Amino acid sequence: MSQRPAQKSPLFKEIEELKKKIASVNLPQGLREKILGMISRLKRMAKYGGYTEEYEKIAHYIDWVVLLPWQKESEDFLELNQAKGVMDKNHYGMEKIKERILEYLAVLKLNRGKEKVGRAPILCLVGLVGTGKTTFAYSLAESMQRKFDRIPFGGMGSALDLRGQSRLHPESEPGQIIKALGRAKTRNPVFLLDEIDRVADQARADIMGVLVELLDPEQNQRFIDHYIDYPFDLSDVLFIATCNNTTKISTAVLDRMEIIQMPSYTDEEKIVIGRDYLLPKILEQSGLNRDNLSVDQDLWPKIVRPLGYDSGMRSLERTIKNICRKTARMVVEGKVSHLHLTKENIKNFLPS
Repeated sequence: MSQRPAQKSPLFKEIEELKKKIASVNLPQGLREKILGMISRLKRMAKYGGYTEEYEKIAHYIDWVVLLPWQKESEDFLELNQAKGVMDKNHYGMEKIKERILEYLAVLKLNRGKEKVGRAPILCLVGLVGTGKTTFAYSLAESMQRKFDRIPFGGMGSALDLRGQSRLHPESEPGQIIKALGRAKTRNPVFLLDEIDRVADQARADIMGVLVELLDPEQNQRFIDHYIDYPFDLSDVLFIATCNNTTKISTAVLDRMEIIQMPSYTDEEKIVIGRDYLLPKILEQSGLNRDNLSVDQDLWPKIVRPLGYDSGMRSLERTIKNICRKTARMVVEGKVSHLHLTKENIKNFLPS
């Protein structure tokens, strides 16, 4: 006896929902036609059964496609004085980097409304641990009022982590670039490519090859993720890369970036940063304020170097956090309402 077609299969309703989802998004015409062809094939499979696995794959694919910001972009904030104020608020020094960003904002502002705009600079911040490379990228996004996302390269073991895996493979998914676009929800975010020198040795060549495509303005207009399998224009993304040194980065990648050295901080700079930037921020994070803690000015050299020299800011930040935590406990226990750090009591608050 012949099999009777499942004309009233409940999956037909779900297929119609997929069509509605596609119709609600402004997709490139070629991609829309591709997905509609997939849905038509799925409908034929649903008619006679055996469709469940294919439906799950297509539904998952459509979920990713509609999540991507094919046409959505944020409006750049291009007031140079206020942008400089944001960067100055978050970072002491770094004048060379700030000047380069302000130059780019000026070009964007002069070209606003024009079809062609000078491409975004691709900066590579090179420096020792704790010199402010990663945090500067956050400040840059804030100053431009763009969305921000970080893509960690430390330990990355395959180029597929960046470019995704073909849908022919079971449990395939997009790569980190597409995932970051989905989180950012705009096509012109700031992407931090963090620690690009720390990828796994066996995958270094392949990952550098993908980076060349990402950072090349002639190629990133049509970046193809293996899972999405359709070109996405990355030319409006502002890429910021960081690394400890450039010895393990391919020449082709270096040629596509502006290398900016992040110098180690002097003790004098650390005192200013610790006193004027870190302490107010950490006091607020600890539920304290200036009325709860005061530090004698001549104590800052000891706070900066409790255990010896450190090129970055992380040891200083940990030391200030430790001071604030101890202060918070004393305030909660009712021992003090205001702690005044002096030469006599500072040893109780520093690492030994």
